[in-house]
Amino acid sequence: MAVTVIDRDRIAAGASWGNAGWLTPSLAAPLPDPAVLRYGIRAVLDPSSPVYLPLPIGPRLLQFLTRFARNSTAARWRRSMAALVPINNRALPAYDHLIDGGVNARTQPANPFLAAFRTEPERTHLLNELNHVRAAGLDVHFDLLDREEVHAMEPLLGDEIGAAIRLHDQRFINPGTFATELAAAVERRGGTFRLGTEVTAVENTQNAAVTRTDTNDTEAFDAVVLANGAWLDRLAQPHGIRMPVQAGRGYSFSVPTPHLPRGPLYFPHQRLACTPLGDKLRIAGMMEFRSPDAPLDPRRITAIINSIRPLLNISDPVDRVHDWVGSRPCTHDGLPLIGRTRSPRVYVTGGHGMWGITLGPATGELLADLITTGETPNELAAFDPLR
Repeated sequence: MAVTVIDRDRIAAGASWGNAGWLTPSLAAPLPDPAVLRYGIRAVLDPSSPVYLPLPIGPRLLQFLTRFARNSTAARWRRSMAALVPINNRALPAYDHLIDGGVNARTQPANPFLAAFRTEPERTHLLNELNHVRAAGLDVHFDLLDREEVHAMEPLLGDEIGAAIRLHDQRFINPGTFATELAAAVERRGGTFRLGTEVTAVENTQNAAVTRTDTNDTEAFDAVVLANGAWLDRLAQPHGIRMPVQAGRGYSFSVPTPHLPRGPLYFPHQRLACTPLGDKLRIAGMMEFRSPDAPLDPRRITAIINSIRPLLNISDPVDRVHDWVGSRPCTHDGLPLIGRTRSPRVYVTGGHGMWGITLGPATGELLADLITTGETPNELAAFDPLR
């Protein structure tokens, strides 16, 4: 089977580059959550808030947020979590399959993976969430650590940290490096890349799916998969996809540290993620509902810096590099869109929110099964793009 990948940018651009690189199926949960609604209107309008809604809020975003709020109930979260469990279970084995198939990269065990909190009561929400994830059917293992235990395990943590959860059996990668090696493996197996070329439309004809690019070139394929992230609506709507995909933008930068932690550090209350990548610590986080094409907002970088200072024993991150913003593709029900559109030769995959890196390979395996056999795998039933 010949495969062609058309990308408007380069390999490992966008959200594939600057994210935290976590492979954490135990944390891959629906974004709509009652806790998100507790921020309040004043908080989400503050540029320093972990969740930020810049004004003005247009009609499209307002409609998305209204539907998002309706899904932010405990009952709907549990239902969506149950739908995610089957694909979450495939997440790490799918990475192993890629490496066995010739990707010259590796995943690293997150040993330890620490979710850190100022106080024990502060960790109650994540503890409850992990217990609900376990009740939904995912095999989740974790330990509760007190102040002395967590500081003995990771001295980079600041004095304000007084409790933690150690999560087992998770991994992480350098996302840019892994994506680059994945592309190289695809080329070695006969795949073709067309970079710096944007697909502006896809037409389903009787005999083929035809792509049209920004240079007005057309090409016919047996099947086309739309995987353009937070811009999915632009190509998918003509094929019957009505669920909007909203950019939930995240920010990151990298800093030198006295020493690198052995594994990722997570600060759930501040929505910050830290990952040792190369010789620096990548610090990522925030959720900003905004156009995916908007420029980087330096106030969000400042907000991360101010939030991380009391949490880590690092110098003022003035030596940071790679200030970055990327757009996570979010759906209002917290579930991805994976499967066939109303056009029989056109498929979509997107809307994974914060869990695109974790669930990407498993998604690819399942979508490949659907395309080659014509039968929808059971794991994809809840992710019907036409829902």
